[in-house]
Amino acid sequence: MDRHSRHKQLIAPLRAAMRDFSGQPVREALEGLLAEDAEIRLCHPIGTMRGAGEVYKTAYAPLLSAMPDLERRDWIVMAGVDGHGCDWVGCAGHYLGTFTAPWLDIPPTGHLAHMRFHEFYRFNGDKVVEVQAIWDIPELMMQAGAWPMAPSLGREIFVPGPATQDGCVADPWDAARAQASCDHIVDMLSHLVRHPAQGGPEVMEMERFWHPRFNWYGPAGIGTARGFEGFRNWHQIPFLAAMPDRGAHDDALTFHFFGDGDYAAVTGWPNMKQTISGDGWLGIAPAGQEITLRSLDFWRMENGLIRENWVLVDLLDIFDQLGVDVLARMRMFNKARPTGRITKTGDRP
Repeated sequence: MDRHSRHKQLIAPLRAAMRDFSGQPVREALEGLLAEDAEIRLCHPIGTMRGAGEVYKTAYAPLLSAMPDLERRDWIVMAGVDGHGCDWVGCAGHYLGTFTAPWLDIPPTGHLAHMRFHEFYRFNGDKVVEVQAIWDIPELMMQAGAWPMAPSLGREIFVPGPATQDGCVADPWDAARAQASCDHIVDMLSHLVRHPAQGGPEVMEMERFWHPRFNWYGPAGIGTARGFEGFRNWHQIPFLAAMPDRGAHDDALTFHFFGDGDYAAVTGWPNMKQTISGDGWLGIAPAGQEITLRSLDFWRMENGLIRENWVLVDLLDIFDQLGVDVLARMRMFNKARPTGRITKTGDRP
């Protein structure tokens, strides 16, 4: 068995334990997978942790308390080696369950709730030594009617997995195929950053890289867009209007690109650095401040073109860099709202 297939196999017990989530099996699976001093980097405000015990106590136990029937559903599991020689497994899917108690002070709904995740695991031998992960916390805030910031320009939907239903890549790792998928994405991104510095939208040559019916699944707060017009109108135009120096500082960043079959992925902590010098993105004022962005992405290729792109950006971290505490603002909204645990009444009419 090739090592990338082996790494996907090694992560399977954790995924299985989280499928029917309960404390002891999940703790044991984390201990079996993570090196003792593994660095786990989670989105704002959860932060950076070390080892299985701390990540369970800090991240998973509170989420399980808020959703006692918590489960994890993966729809992408891929693996590969990046340009630095590091081995990664990338997973995307949803955590879901009945939201019955506050989590991060987000008020519970008493209903089924979902939160998308993009999680990247770096292996050294048979142990994970680093995790980079974003959970789409704004998505959960929106379901609770507690998002206190600007509305999304794109459409907020329950983001689906791959249309081809083959995101949990089972085939043996094919180096040539993986490299081809990765090369297409890197070439696409090298063209993408030419605009606006080197000319109008035509310099991106998007038709060379993207399927005309592609779906771009952005994070909650930006939303989903379809096709060239949707992508440009609901994401790229406001993004570049606010930060026209996109790509100008890439030499100071570290990117981890890897491929597996028709899938490619990138992670980085951070992997963008830009200056908010204009208006038009997320309702943020043009403060002239340089910020870093964590963007953890997956792409699916179809007949040589990108058909689907899943993007998670740590928006709460961006607001935090700008001095805006989104969770504090949310708590202000909820001062007059009951926010305790919801107890159901069973089948009584």
